[in-house]
Amino acid sequence: MSEDRYSTGSVVLAFVVGGLVGAGIALLTAPQSGRETREKIKDLTEDAKDKIKTLTAEAKDKIQQTYEQGKDAVADKKNVIASAIEAGKKAMEEEKVRLAEGK
Repeated sequence: MSEDRYSTGSVVLAFVVGGLVGAGIALLTAPQSGRETREKIKDLTEDAKDKIKTLTAEAKDKIQQTYEQGKDAVADKKNVIASAIEAGKKAMEEEKVRLAEGK
C-alpha cells in the first residue's frame, strides 16, 4: 500500500509559488521600463498575498472542522467506554452476590 507523501495543500502551495516565481522571472526579463516592471511586481505581490490569505483561511477552516470531528469522536468513544465500565462493574457485583449466596 503506498502512502501519500504530499498533502493537497502543499501541492497547491507549491503550484502557486512556482507560478509566482515564473511570473516574476518573466516580468524581470521582459523588455519594459523600470516603472512598469515595479508596477507589475507590486500587482503580482498583492495577488500572491491574497492567494496566500485565501489558502490560509481554507486551511484554518479545515483544521477547525477536523478538530471538531475528532472532539466529537472522542466524546462518543468516551461514553461507550464509560458504559462498558459500568456494565462490567455491575456484572462483577452481581457475580459477587451470586457467589456469596452459593456458599
